[in-house]
Amino acid sequence: MDKDALDAAISRAIGDPNTCVVIAETGGRTLYRYNTATTCAKRYTSCDGAGEMTVGDLLDAVGKDGRPRYLSCPTLADRSRGVGWAAAPIPGKDQVYAAVMEGDRSFPGRMMADRLEAAFRRAKVSSE
Repeated sequence: MDKDALDAAISRAIGDPNTCVVIAETGGRTLYRYNTATTCAKRYTSCDGAGEMTVGDLLDAVGKDGRPRYLSCPTLADRSRGVGWAAAPIPGKDQVYAAVMEGDRSFPGRMMADRLEAAFRRAKVSSE
């Protein structure tokens, strides 16, 4: 995969200082990371009542069961900030992705997934 093309496509789709996207082989090693290791290690509410998680936790879950996940919820009681989670297998590949975006203008999980899937096509990561 062309890292520069993928970085540019993701930046255009959902780029933000608090965004992390990770692509890995299904059940295996990490192939790509958008943003820093520090950003990607941040823990946020899981939005499903299961406490907190990292993008790596979500990536592992999707890598194990192949089930897409699209979640979003507020991160502050006054609802001024939120978090969106998106993770799914990459069409046409033996790879999965997971993404998180947190902030005062974070996208809902399903919207993130739609934007990322288009970015993956633009960067020729997925064939569909």
